[in-house]
Amino acid sequence: MAVAARRPDVLVLRALGLGDLLTGVPALRGLRRARPGERIVLAAPAVLAPLARLTGAVDAVLPQPGLDRPLRTDSPALAVNLHGRGPRSTELLRRTRPAALWAFGQGPQWTDGEHELDRWCRLLAHYGVPADPADLALDRPEGPSRAPGAVVVHPGAAAGARRWPADRFAAVARALAGDLRVVVTAGPAERDLAAAVGVAAGVDVVAPDLLEMAALVADAAAVVCGDTGVAHLATAYRTPSVLLFGPTPPAEWGPRAGPHTVLWKGEGRGDPHGADPDPALLAIGVNEVTDAVRRTVCAPAAP
Repeated sequence: MAVAARRPDVLVLRALGLGDLLTGVPALRGLRRARPGERIVLAAPAVLAPLARLTGAVDAVLPQPGLDRPLRTDSPALAVNLHGRGPRSTELLRRTRPAALWAFGQGPQWTDGEHELDRWCRLLAHYGVPADPADLALDRPEGPSRAPGAVVVHPGAAAGARRWPADRFAAVARALAGDLRVVVTAGPAERDLAAAVGVAAGVDVVAPDLLEMAALVADAAAVVCGDTGVAHLATAYRTPSVLLFGPTPPAEWGPRAGPHTVLWKGEGRGDPHGADPDPALLAIGVNEVTDAVRRTVCAPAAP
């Protein structure tokens, strides 16, 4: 998926990570339904372009790794800020000289503690565009899973505050591997971490690209991870999951429904960008996670 030379009709800014893309899907689909004949371009990191195609909501991705460089497009009919509250993100869009700009602070006001799905649907509703926060499902990518039916253990997270200790992930994987197939997965910057967990647990390590990761999660027996983009993939594919939350409350970023077990022992919001594991995350024990995975895998399928 690439950006053609002609300008977008609708330019949407969400220059964030995998989980941010997936929680933005309901809003993107609301825009698509409201503007079916218009060219919608998503400004986001280039690595997310293959997954953006699976949403069916955008026509192209404009590579945009963050807010530190100008958006390389001009004069869209509409610019939509799904990135944040501003002012930097809003100003970045304003510099493209859109005919109209939708953003928090332009009318609707930002609400702290609001669930990420509701936040962006509410923004669109202010401008008369309905969006369903439950509209999260993704198409499955083509190609086979590298470990169909496995329990996927993903120890990585973007910040240390959301990263449960590696030795605990290894203990869970080792306990499960006695009677289940278990694989440990890694993102591009997490291979050393995943390798350490895999060696300690005695299980295979898989370092898939983004579409391979999507296929792996879609066909998994269960997913075990923290508050990461992989957790949102499990939600998108209705794959059973055990999710370890801290420092961000699941009321803000967790799944709303589906075959998911959320473990959370916090009392409020911590620093999601901290370097060290949050105390709420450290309060979750190995046996608690292992037992939750076994209950999840053995649970009867929904009718």
